Amino acid sequence: MIHNKLVKLFFLSCISFNIVKADSIKFGLGSCLDQDLPQPIWQPIKKEKLNYFIFLGDNVYGDVPSGSLRKMKKAYQKQKLIFPDFLNEINIFSIWDDHDYGLNDGGSKYRNKTRAQKLFLEFWEIPKEDIRHKQKGIYFSEEKIFFNKKFKLIFLDTRYFRSELKGRKGNYTKNKEPNATILGAKQWEWFEGQLNEDFDFLMIFSSIQIIPQDHGFEKWDNFPKERDKILNMIEKYKGRTLLFSGDRHRSGIYKKDGIIEATASSMNKPGSSFSETDTFLIGETYPQANFSILEIFQNSINIKIKDESGMILNSLTLNY
Repeated sequence: MIHNKLVKLFFLSCISFNIVKADSIKFGLGSCLDQDLPQPIWQPIKKEKLNYFIFLGDNVYGDVPSGSLRKMKKAYQKQKLIFPDFLNEINIFSIWDDHDYGLNDGGSKYRNKTRAQKLFLEFWEIPKEDIRHKQKGIYFSEEKIFFNKKFKLIFLDTRYFRSELKGRKGNYTKNKEPNATILGAKQWEWFEGQLNEDFDFLMIFSSIQIIPQDHGFEKWDNFPKERDKILNMIEKYKGRTLLFSGDRHRSGIYKKDGIIEATASSMNKPGSSFSETDTFLIGETYPQANFSILEIFQNSINIKIKDESGMILNSLTLNY
């Protein structure tokens, strides 16, 4: 069980806002974790000696076509018993995607989204005074000081407010309607406010991919105005911005105009073995079970994609 208690949060917060003494700070990242399948991926992750782990969505598979949350409750109960003990010792951040939202490829019209949010917050033991218990949607931000630099971490909700998809699953087309949205008006206003604050480095966590555009599945490019909007808003931070996503059951590293995105997916539900490329892809995509490591050093950041044996599939280093 993950114990995300107030005392622990306060203690970890105090540590993160002091000058970092370690040689590096290490985050693990992953998505698409099925509670009904084996989870050997935790063994190589444990060996990484992480400071943080970020769940990028589909953290359980509790959705059914009817939108009922009965399976979701059981999925959370089962996964809570499966989580490895070492997660109790590190700080955890989480966002959701469709399978822990409650409806496959679901968006704003999902009728049980309010109840789903309550279950999500209870599962992750988010303190009652946290704003996520009062607002619509599970978006939030954190600020961390590493090596005397301020890192802004922004966690987006790409489900609660999202407009309807166009086309069919696996062959979605662009929704160009004037009011089509992913984040919704209030979350966009909040996001802009976050960018107006002072920071040295920006990290944005989105359950669905932001940069890739060539595949037919869910992605920001299904709403091209929204994708253009977010990329334009962060353009001035290029060279000191990283994006992270999940969802795809294949991992990869992408780069567009100085902005880098790493997709970490899936932890125990490997994707199909077909070859996939993209205009902005660096190297290959990897459908086997995987996780990502984000390691922050004094003047550089390293991203690694690793398989369930701990072997590096791809990596990239960014100096800042």
